[in-house]
Amino acid sequence: MTTSHALKSPVTIIGAGLGGLMLARVLHVNGIASTVYEAESSPTSRAQGGMLDIHDYNGRLALEAAGLLDEFQGLVLEGREAARLVAPDGTVLFDQPDDGTGGRPEVQRGELRQLLLDSLPAGTVRWGHKVSGTRALGGGRHEVSFADGSAVVTDLLVGADGAWSRVRPLLSAAVPAYTGMSCVEVYLHDSDTRHAASAKVVGGGALYALAPGKGFVTHRERGGNLHTYVMLARPREWFADIDFTDSAAAVARIAAEFDGWAPELTALITDADTGPVLRPFAALPAEHRWERVPGVTLIGDAAHVAAPNGEGANLSMLDAAELARSLAAHPDDVETALTAYEEPMFPRSAGTAAEGTELFALMFGEDTPRGLIEMFTGEDRGE
Repeated sequence: MTTSHALKSPVTIIGAGLGGLMLARVLHVNGIASTVYEAESSPTSRAQGGMLDIHDYNGRLALEAAGLLDEFQGLVLEGREAARLVAPDGTVLFDQPDDGTGGRPEVQRGELRQLLLDSLPAGTVRWGHKVSGTRALGGGRHEVSFADGSAVVTDLLVGADGAWSRVRPLLSAAVPAYTGMSCVEVYLHDSDTRHAASAKVVGGGALYALAPGKGFVTHRERGGNLHTYVMLARPREWFADIDFTDSAAAVARIAAEFDGWAPELTALITDADTGPVLRPFAALPAEHRWERVPGVTLIGDAAHVAAPNGEGANLSMLDAAELARSLAAHPDDVETALTAYEEPMFPRSAGTAAEGTELFALMFGEDTPRGLIEMFTGEDRGE
């Protein structure tokens, strides 16, 4: 039988992504101290991804719990909820403008991360702390060792460190597996002036140009930048044969998979202003869960990474807010708090992963784009 305990030290959070920072913020709002350890050397050591649509049923709820909804509204990019679906020849199949009534406002991930960072007390995040190992000490306590030789002992350890979490092995032997699809990420800068044809086909928000097993998904970001994910369902070995350090050769090889597509679409990669970056998609089993282990839990991708489905960042922030509120509700009983957080989190993440699998089938299955058009328009769905 597990004996629960109260927190005697700050909550230790591994990972300063959106989930880890949201957890620290909502804990702070509720008067609970935390320290976030991050492997990156500074907040600006790498780019922070592209656009995020924040949903009213998860991400927005977390922002409300964090007391940051007004500040968040200042980050929203107007018009970016527009969506356009085109055929490989460039024919527009579906075009939905942003009329301001949608429930998924778009923001830049990096700007949202900075908002969370700015909302924390100075010194909350410890940069340049790459985890080298974790171990249980008994009684719900854990030690985290870092690559610089330092270590910390904590009463509560939270893994917010993504798909390849170093905290997860304390709870589960599961490891993410390749989903069969990867994307190649590129940008066009100042598109309205320098890449007018591509800017025109993308429109004001998101573009989907799809065929079975491949396609372009592009978002219009701040400043007229077009951020494209070139999607390909290919084995990892296929990508391994491409030398991505040779940008021109890699671009040519990827573009060859879209031979015959409209030039304004293929230009999204052939005219890219940045080198192509390969991003394989890996996922944990949809029903991933673990038995309660005293003093440690996971949030976000560390707990339930899935193929990109538009929900990952939102789920991570909701996990964080729910965990923080549970700890605030049970300040003298950590195990009760963790159980109360995990029990609804498991089915929530499993359901979202299943929905994501269905979405990928609509987008890249043999029947695309018909099923996706039906999803957008509500046809055959009683909507």
